[in-house]
Parts: sequence; structure tokens; C-alpha cells
Amino acid sequence: MKKIGMIGLGTMGLPMAKNLLAKSGLTVVGYDVNESKMESFRQSGGITEDSAANIAKICQFIFLSLPSNKSVESTIRTILQNAREDAIIIDLSSTAPHILQDLYPMACAAGVQLVDSPVSGGERAAISGELVLMCGGDCEAVETIRELLYCIGRRVTYMGPIGSGNIAKLANNMIVGCNILAMGEAFAFAQKAGIDPTVLFAAIKDGYAASTVLSEKAPKIIARDFRPSAKTILHQKDLSNAVELAAGMGVEIPFAALALEYMEQVGARNLGNEDHCACIKIIEERMGVVISGEK
Repeated sequence: MKKIGMIGLGTMGLPMAKNLLAKSGLTVVGYDVNESKMESFRQSGGITEDSAANIAKICQFIFLSLPSNKSVESTIRTILQNAREDAIIIDLSSTAPHILQDLYPMACAAGVQLVDSPVSGGERAAISGELVLMCGGDCEAVETIRELLYCIGRRVTYMGPIGSGNIAKLANNMIVGCNILAMGEAFAFAQKAGIDPTVLFAAIKDGYAASTVLSEKAPKIIARDFRPSAKTILHQKDLSNAVELAAGMGVEIPFAALALEYMEQVGARNLGNEDHCACIKIIEERMGVVISGEK
């Protein structure tokens, strides 16, 4: 029987693994360095293994949801040393495109298909199975796994050759990062001028300023709820990857670079594990105000 492996059972990986378990009709085997995450997956009916290498040996479809470029690269190399020849590796992480592009020839030589399919939508969409997925790699490989991808997402778009999915994800997170900064600046400005941010949100949420960022992040900021649905440190990684790629192409992305600067300052304050809307704390600090509905 075909098996699915999920390597990385964190904020995004665990709910995605649970959705694959509930909807795919296949056995799902999980692995994470954190034993408590594996126990949570077992309690949901999943099976666990004690290494990425063991996942590679027994699973045809191997999904990755990992936090860093380094962890993705090293894990894919481990998989390629242990994988069966009909395996398909699907990287759901946000990974620097050149890493997947460099590993692609090695995968082909091993008879393994490699797909990058980063996701957007945050923890809530991961739990509900309504993520948006952007795929790069061989079109035939993406079609083979499309049904599985719809177990975790509501939209699956083929973007082009390997790395294209992650380029699309970088563009997505450039927009999100700039949107968070613009929203934070506007709300801090309004509060400084004496406007209740709760009233401001109600006034503008259905106008031209409407966005997913506004509807989901403004209430969190006003409630001072920085529990992560998407961690600042991970968004920071994506913007850093975007700035690096832009430099390699000889172009500037000044708005994304500014968003990166703010997120780096959040990290410097040891707040990188907070939600990415925590970058508004830097804006608040500079304006001498705290965005809050409490009087």
C-alpha cells in the first residue's frame, strides 16, 4: 500500500499531516525532532518513525514542512540517500529557490521526483485544509500528487519549473510583509491622533483598505495577541531570501527590504517566535504609542 510521509510536525506540518490522514485514504507516517509533536500526531491516528531516513525508506510521497533552508537541504539529501525510486519529494516549506534548483539534478539521477509547493494561509488555513499552494517542478509530478495537495489546500496552482513555487511564495510574502507594516503604521498613527483602533477597524474593514491581513491581523494587534499563526522568524527568512534573489537579478525591492528591516529588529528583541504582525511593536516604539482598544 502507498504511504505518505510528513517530515516536520510543527505549527503548519502537524495540521497538514492530520488532513492528509483524514482525507487521503492512505497511511500517513510522521517524523519530527520534537517528541511531543509526534505524540500529538499518534493521538490523531497517525504512525511515526524515528528518523527522516526511515520515512524515506517506506514512503512513496514524502512531504516536508521545515523551518530553515539548511534543514530542508540536509533533509532532502538524507531522503535521496534512502528513497525508493518511485518516490516524490514535496517541499511545503518556504525555501530559497536556488536550493531546490541545485538539488533537482541529484533527485533526477536518483530516479526521485522533486516538487516545491510552498503554502500560504497560516495556521488557521492549515487546520481547515484551505491553504493556497504554489507548485514548481515537472508538470507530470505535480499532476500525480494534485489529489493529495487538495487534501491540505483549496487552491493548487502550477507555476513552472523547480523553484517557481518558492518564487511565487516570496512574492506573496513580500506583499504580506508590506501590508502588515502599512496597517501597523496606519493604526499607530490613528491611535496617536486619538482614534480608537477598534472603531477604526470597523470603519475601514469593508472599504478599499480591506485585505486578509487587515481582517485577521488587526484584531490580533488590538487584543495584544501575538501567538503565532505565522512566526516572524519564518517571514524574516522569506524576505531575506527575496532580497538575496533580487540582488542576484540586479534589481532592488525597497519596500520588501524595509519590511525585512523591521522583522530583523523584532528578532533582535528575541521576539522572533511571535506572530509576524509583532513587527508593529517597532512602529509603536518609534511613535510612542501602543495600539489597543483598552482605554
